[in-house]
Amino acid sequence: MTLFTSAPESRDYPIQRWVFEDAAGRFDIDLGDSNMVPGRLDALNVPAGLELDYGHDRGLGTLREAVAGLYGGSADSVLITLGAQQALYLVYAALLTPGSRVIAFRPGWQQSWDVPPELGCQVDLVGFRPDLGFDVEAAEAVAGPDVRLIVANSPCNPTGRRIAEKDLNGLLALAERTGAYLLLDEEYALDLSRSAAVGSDRVISVSSLSKVYGFPGLRVGWLYGPQEVVERCARRKFLSTISNSVLCETLAVDVLAHREDHLRNYHELTRQGLAIVRDFARRNADAVTLVEPEDTPFAWLWLTTGEAPLAMCRRALDLGVLLMPGETLGASDGFRICFARSPEAVTEGLSRVERVLRPTSPAAGPAPAG
Repeated sequence: MTLFTSAPESRDYPIQRWVFEDAAGRFDIDLGDSNMVPGRLDALNVPAGLELDYGHDRGLGTLREAVAGLYGGSADSVLITLGAQQALYLVYAALLTPGSRVIAFRPGWQQSWDVPPELGCQVDLVGFRPDLGFDVEAAEAVAGPDVRLIVANSPCNPTGRRIAEKDLNGLLALAERTGAYLLLDEEYALDLSRSAAVGSDRVISVSSLSKVYGFPGLRVGWLYGPQEVVERCARRKFLSTISNSVLCETLAVDVLAHREDHLRNYHELTRQGLAIVRDFARRNADAVTLVEPEDTPFAWLWLTTGEAPLAMCRRALDLGVLLMPGETLGASDGFRICFARSPEAVTEGLSRVERVLRPTSPAAGPAPAG
């Protein structure tokens, strides 16, 4: 197999087109989104008499304190945002100027290589080593004095792998040497007290309640970093959205107050789901190769049939199953599958995918109704 070759269609085939246009209304089993099965409003506590005012541009004090507690740091280092997406965007807008250069890793989240050019910056994309480690040597090779930001996602979407300590230290050293900031997208990190942003004046951590906690509909995220960066991002947030929803932030406080319960559910569901995915990969070892995930709700599978992942995922969509083709993430060698779903949904979904991988199998039948 090749290692994350860049797909010709990937630049013209963004993830939002796949999810919100091509796939909309065509699936009854979602194994494509990368978050824990979504939580429900009736599981959260809505205080009676909650006043729906503007709140605070940096986020409710109780929520900022709760997020700071995840890192073991100060609320002054926290800015609450409209999901991690806005947090990342604010960092780009606050730190980058025309002519700045950004180093990002691919495959990954397309925002990191699409937004900086709109701000007049150059993006140098580097890949992963054969062991799926972050290729720090490749990053060092393209680094120069005008590098302003190094962007890394750990655990990585879509590989499901955490950045090794030696690679993290390499990126930290590179940031120090070039005067850049290291922006860590830590959406899937379960223990933020171990984040490199803690106690650092060159590292910014971004996360949210969307992925591990399963509340993407609250649109509550945050950044944690040097107070000077938080201040600059807060100014830009005020000029765009002013503040978040007081209702959503209040519900977010409740989510974090019951963090251990949510994580316990997460661990149980992903444990069951991953076991089913492993069995699927073993049964279809001639068609897919599983990359063992490291505490993520999804896994990457190399597709070894010779078919383009996008084409395979389109055929799975015809059977009512949403997968995430590598082309939407800047790769052309495989696909991502989320297993943080009920065991019944994962089992049925993979049964249909197996029919796609083996279209001549006697088990193959008509697409499910609806």
